[in-house]
Amino acid sequence: MIEELLPPEAVAEEGFGSPSPAAASLHPVFPEEAAVVARAVPKRKEEFAAVRVCARAALGRLGLPPVPLLPNRRGAPQWPAGVVGSMTHCDGYRAAVVARSGTLASVGIDAEPNGPLPDGVLDVVSLPGERAWIRSLTALRPEVHWGRLLFSAKESVFKTWYPLTGQELDFEEAELEVDPGARTFSARLLVPGPVVGGVRLDGFAGRWAVGSGLVVTAIALPAAVPSTAPPAASATAPSVVPPPGAPGGPSVSGSAASRA
Repeated sequence: MIEELLPPEAVAEEGFGSPSPAAASLHPVFPEEAAVVARAVPKRKEEFAAVRVCARAALGRLGLPPVPLLPNRRGAPQWPAGVVGSMTHCDGYRAAVVARSGTLASVGIDAEPNGPLPDGVLDVVSLPGERAWIRSLTALRPEVHWGRLLFSAKESVFKTWYPLTGQELDFEEAELEVDPGARTFSARLLVPGPVVGGVRLDGFAGRWAVGSGLVVTAIALPAAVPSTAPPAASATAPSVVPPPGAPGGPSVSGSAASRA
């Protein structure tokens, strides 16, 4: 599911359903990783281990050996030298994506249940213009929970942003537009963006999918970017520059959570 949102340079591994005990015994966490979640509840330990099974499988497809994948102070996974990546997990799903840093500058993925956000969360994570297109698209396609998709896309934005800057990004510091037909989204940064390949970016472009009870979003930022960043799209008829590989071209705080 996640792989269809990514360019060929990215390697993705995913799993559905609950991880089996047999899989956990075949792919145990490293001692350093076990120490990180030693005091966590069993569900957190299971998620932590299962998503790292995906991550090490993806690294293996890049020809890299299994290594501990420890979270940094922000909770983001620390990848081997020369690798960029992202992880996500929610009930019944986990995925990891990796790529060589010479091909992609950063990658961000997120998966959420395709259901309503908890009461009050939308007002925290969205801007007035975003709430306007959420209302419009909900009337047209109620089978997609657009508020949840917005939340997931902002998670992917943060996961792309953070490795490039080492800084927080609040929900209101990126404004999103969604193209429901092309299954793309654009994120306009409302703060100075990172410099990639000598170009200061003022936005990211991503893709999304809905299926199997999930909303999944992904951003794959090329190591060499065009001289202009993707423009923000209009709320009624978005115009989005598709990312590489596209056809044709919650617990909430002030910042999106890394969820690794």
